[in-house]
Amino acid sequence: MAKTSVEQLHHGGLRPAKWGGSDERLFIDLDICSSHRCPGCSVRCSYLGHAENNGIHSVKELATYALVCRRCEDPHCVKSCPVDALTQEKEKGDLLVRHSMLCISCKSCSYACPYGTIYPEHVPLLIHNCDFCLDRRGEKDEPLCIQTCPYGALSLTRAESSREENIFSVGEHLIVHSTHWDRSKA
Repeated sequence: MAKTSVEQLHHGGLRPAKWGGSDERLFIDLDICSSHRCPGCSVRCSYLGHAENNGIHSVKELATYALVCRRCEDPHCVKSCPVDALTQEKEKGDLLVRHSMLCISCKSCSYACPYGTIYPEHVPLLIHNCDFCLDRRGEKDEPLCIQTCPYGALSLTRAESSREENIFSVGEHLIVHSTHWDRSKA
């Protein structure tokens, strides 16, 4: 069972779907994160990966690839990568996967995307990971990302099926609000 954001991305734990159930999940509003209301992410993270870790970067990357990416038949972003760090996984529904250990953060994939869905800030040199604070949720001021987001883009939310449109369950521990592009409606 994949626990962290990176594990879910690389091991096929993403199945974007209308959300339901009663478990508590991390909620991220991608529309707030990508708007002019949020000029730069100032969220802090308590994941014990490395001192510079900010797990929300991997959560935004995971949510963007799952919901916003247009999954092109001939992806320019994949072809533009000089080190083959970005792949399109056919067996995962054409999902993009950035192999962080190969990525040199040149951002050529971001520049090559004709739809602007690979945001340069989602292509950091250092690997970021989110464990969704599963083992720390009862502790004071956890999850730290929610406490430090000044724009209200993050919260813990129960997965209830009677919510508004454009809210999706992504993986095991994430709920995303995004007015994303939908190939079936194009």
